[in-house]
Amino acid sequence: MLLFNGMAEQPERILIVENDPAIADLIARQALRPQGYETKIVTQAADAIQQAATYIPDVVIANLFLPGLSGKDLMVALTAQSIDIPVIMIAPEGKELDVIRAFRLGASDYVTMPMREAEVVSAVERALKQVRARRERQRLADQLARSNKQLEKRVNELTTIFAVGKAVTSITDQQDLSSKIVDGAISITGADIGWLLTKDERSDAYLLRAQKGLPPSLAGNLNKPWDDGISSLVALSGEALTIHGVALERFKIAVLGRAALVTPVKVGKEIVALMVVMRKAEQEFTTSDQAMLDAVSDYASISMVNARLFRALDERAASLQATVDKAQEGERVKDEIIQRLSGELNKPLEAARLQLQNVLDSDLGEIAADQMERLSIAADKMQHMEQIVDSMVAMYENSQPRQTTKVNLNDLANQAVGRFDNVAQQNQVTLSAEIAQDALYALADRQQINAVFDALLSNAIKFSPHADKVTVSVQRGRNGHNQVSVHDNGVGIGKKHQNHIFEPMYQISESKVEGLGMGLALVKNIVNAHGGEVWVDSKLEAGSTFHFTLPTA
Repeated sequence: MLLFNGMAEQPERILIVENDPAIADLIARQALRPQGYETKIVTQAADAIQQAATYIPDVVIANLFLPGLSGKDLMVALTAQSIDIPVIMIAPEGKELDVIRAFRLGASDYVTMPMREAEVVSAVERALKQVRARRERQRLADQLARSNKQLEKRVNELTTIFAVGKAVTSITDQQDLSSKIVDGAISITGADIGWLLTKDERSDAYLLRAQKGLPPSLAGNLNKPWDDGISSLVALSGEALTIHGVALERFKIAVLGRAALVTPVKVGKEIVALMVVMRKAEQEFTTSDQAMLDAVSDYASISMVNARLFRALDERAASLQATVDKAQEGERVKDEIIQRLSGELNKPLEAARLQLQNVLDSDLGEIAADQMERLSIAADKMQHMEQIVDSMVAMYENSQPRQTTKVNLNDLANQAVGRFDNVAQQNQVTLSAEIAQDALYALADRQQINAVFDALLSNAIKFSPHADKVTVSVQRGRNGHNQVSVHDNGVGIGKKHQNHIFEPMYQISESKVEGLGMGLALVKNIVNAHGGEVWVDSKLEAGSTFHFTLPTA
């Protein structure tokens, strides 16, 4: 059997280990050679071990019961020397137990004596099928290794290009960015040394902006005019230049290496910089290297444009900062005024309300019913004014969570229902809670979330007709959030108002219920600051359901 290998056909080799000349002749001359196999005969296992390393057969046929070292000893020796060759054992009939032991030692097949030529050929073909499959796997593995090496090179190129591109969009310091670009140019071309020259806008001279690998004596010229003797040619021609060997020797940079590649960095048609890379070995830069360096140069061009824009932005930012500082100072003064105003209003309001409440609660004799009603209305109005002042302060204070803890939303909902139970009864409204069986937790500021519950329940009760029902529900929402809903069967909210009711001071003009219009705005500020959302589902004359979500803890 002939094995095609490259441009030559090489017969497959069979090593026969048999001390009986008749059997060896049957196997070699009568059975295998007519099939095109190359054969070699040895009579002892020791010789076979030596031939396995020098003759390098494709298959070994060995008598299991050789004199001296047996066929089993041969397999043990081959395994010990890491020689992976299929071994076919020859055994007389009735020696099945020895054959089994041989298989355990690694034999690939066996034939029994007396044997026929066809049996020998079939056993060899079966063994060679394994050999060919192994060689094919090795060939494919080698091919895969070469492909992987090429792929690795391409991935390295793409990774470098990506890294340079990312640097251009994320690094604002021009010196750091220039160094990153030079690093990328060296990496992507397999160079040893590299530098970037940028054109000075005032003098038109090229300055050494960044470098890697230059000797200390030259690296000290950073941000100074630089003439390497070869970059000026590219600056004049506008075309990339690759040069190596003897041709490079007449330029002063020949002391740095034996191959150079220079490419222009352009903004439009204007050359604004020059990229230079060098190899110490006399290994010419390829067109692929030039293409990769051109890609890096494109990013260098973008960085130059960005640098100009950043300078303009810095100047603009400086002028805007002064405006911002003035605005922040005004905001601080406003906050102080609001805090001071709330203190000045709250104290007399609270004192007056308490005095009225004392009058209502004390035994002052008979008071006319209409007088009692007026006193109650006055007390309610004062309490309402206190709430207005508190709402104003709450709206202008920072709504960011101040003290976040793991809170049980089920407990907060039940507590809120308990707080508003008396208010609901006074308004002849039934208040209930639908709570999930499993505890639902959120990482939140307990006091602020209580304020959200209070604002939504207060609104729901306020806008619900008598003998109505308000329901609070807590359930697991989507995307790692828990959802709280407050439902009422009140007058509902028209579509034109639904996008505005969370705005500060917004009121529905046709509403029969008065309010400052700040509660829902406060709800939105708090929920959004906790990473949640708030919205309403409502139809006129069909009630409203306010929902808010909080991230699960």
